[in-house]
Amino acid sequence: MVNTKVSLCGLELENPVIPASGTFGYGEEFAELYDINILGSFSFKGTTKEPRFGNPTPRIAECSAGMLNSVGLQNPGIEAVCADILPKMKRYFKKPVIANIGGFSLEEYVYCCQKADQADNVGLIELNISCPNVHGGGMSFGTSPASAAEVTAAVKKVCKKPIFVKLSPNVADIAAVAKACEDAGADGIALINTLLGMRIDLRRRTPVLANKKGGFSGDAIFPVALRMVYDVYEAVKIPVIGMGGVSSAEDVIEMMMAGATAVEIGAANLVNPFVCKEILAELPEKAAELGIAKIADIIGVAH
Repeated sequence: MVNTKVSLCGLELENPVIPASGTFGYGEEFAELYDINILGSFSFKGTTKEPRFGNPTPRIAECSAGMLNSVGLQNPGIEAVCADILPKMKRYFKKPVIANIGGFSLEEYVYCCQKADQADNVGLIELNISCPNVHGGGMSFGTSPASAAEVTAAVKKVCKKPIFVKLSPNVADIAAVAKACEDAGADGIALINTLLGMRIDLRRRTPVLANKKGGFSGDAIFPVALRMVYDVYEAVKIPVIGMGGVSSAEDVIEMMMAGATAVEIGAANLVNPFVCKEILAELPEKAAELGIAKIADIIGVAH
């Protein structure tokens, strides 16, 4: 029997499989399809201080081996999430969840993280400084080591729970940003968020997305994400959550060999809502086939 347990800064997970923020909502719709308590955890929708409708439509575009999204952090705001959604979530998910927090200022990040930190069913906070689909916030905090360190340090002052900083791939040196976050007190690193991309409508001769550019995700970005997880694992001593183009049990194992302790599945959930369930069914089989008795033993073995 393969042992699939992993630990993220003291948060014990039965397995490393985690649906990624923005692709799983608050879990409620998926809970109608299967028992989501089989998951290690899940990262809920990116949450800001004020409610947000998000970007104008169209905000989804198809691509070969992936998709573009420019949703723009649509969410009901941190007050509604903490007062209504998180308590309701306990009815269908019995494990700690991951709170993905976005923002447009240092003060907003601090406020929202402090609120999420106080929720008893939040196990850790995913500090999202890498969303490419909002103006004046999000990715702008994660594009330089100095600004990433500043927001990390500010949030760490008000939070007791582990802070995993979610990084953007749209930078020159992602390892340097990760190291700056570690030095500022981050408990872990999550990567990668989406790559910046666009599509053009040939007949209308204009960008497909109303926001012009959006985040590119899906199978095509897996090799890029894998390389960045590998680089960051070498640069830091804190745990890494890997994501980007993951859609199979083999991808999960490969991410872990590159250095990920846990692995998030994003765009694949939008193609196949049962993908995480299927990956969980296949993971022990594939691990046994590869002679892996304990999944945690393969973290970083490719180094």
